[in-house]
Amino acid sequence: MSQFFTTEKGDIPEVHPGFRLLTVKSNALGRRADITVFNPVEKAGSKSLPVVLLLHGVYGSHWAWALSGKAHLILLDMMQKKQVEPMVLVMPSDGLYGDGSAYVPHNDANYESWIVRDVLDAVRENVEGVSKASPVFITGLSMGGYGALRLGAKYPSVFKAFSGMSSITGFEQMKIFVQDYSSLYASATEHYDVIDLMLKNRERLSPFRFDCGSEDVLIAHNRQLHHELLSNKIPHEYQEHTGGHSWQYWQDHLPENLLFFQSVLTGTAG
Repeated sequence: MSQFFTTEKGDIPEVHPGFRLLTVKSNALGRRADITVFNPVEKAGSKSLPVVLLLHGVYGSHWAWALSGKAHLILLDMMQKKQVEPMVLVMPSDGLYGDGSAYVPHNDANYESWIVRDVLDAVRENVEGVSKASPVFITGLSMGGYGALRLGAKYPSVFKAFSGMSSITGFEQMKIFVQDYSSLYASATEHYDVIDLMLKNRERLSPFRFDCGSEDVLIAHNRQLHHELLSNKIPHEYQEHTGGHSWQYWQDHLPENLLFFQSVLTGTAG
């Protein structure tokens, strides 16, 4: 029996030259935090490349989308097929609170500002081809889906579009995954459901979508969010697919989210 509640493992493959690992002293967190970046264009010059923030789920960290999700390989394949233009994948840690911070402000650290401000500033300062003119998108899985949908709805001026995969749709659903939900709840200073922020900013929302596997533990919550959005006549895209709460599902359906962002860039989104 393991001595740990959770353990996440990732094997390091041959490293692509586009990878960068950043550790910065976060103003929002008051401590160091990590970011994995994948830039498929070695020499971008002054071009303002699109940026896609990929938020990981509970138990994970900044390396999860690259090593477990193979996000960079998926992007390279799609670029080779001319399905999407070059995009910079930015994969930050959630701040490493407990089993997961939920990407919300806490009493002693602001895990929301870490993502929305510090991560973007760090990438603009350290990654060639990224500037303040770069369009920014955000997506994520599970807790990261909650973060992406919540932050996308809360900060429509920051994100050109947003999406979520197998998303937690309300803060209370964190109790499905974390070991000490009461401590997380007490530490967090915001406990909004995704729908609350979407209703609050309904007139300013950027294009968004979300999807979930039909065998996922969160499928009922995702269906409920879809129905609430329909009832309130908020435009969105929702899809269900076969599959559960797994890396295989997220690898299979990340392409749809990157294609969605590409359609927003080209003005062809439905």
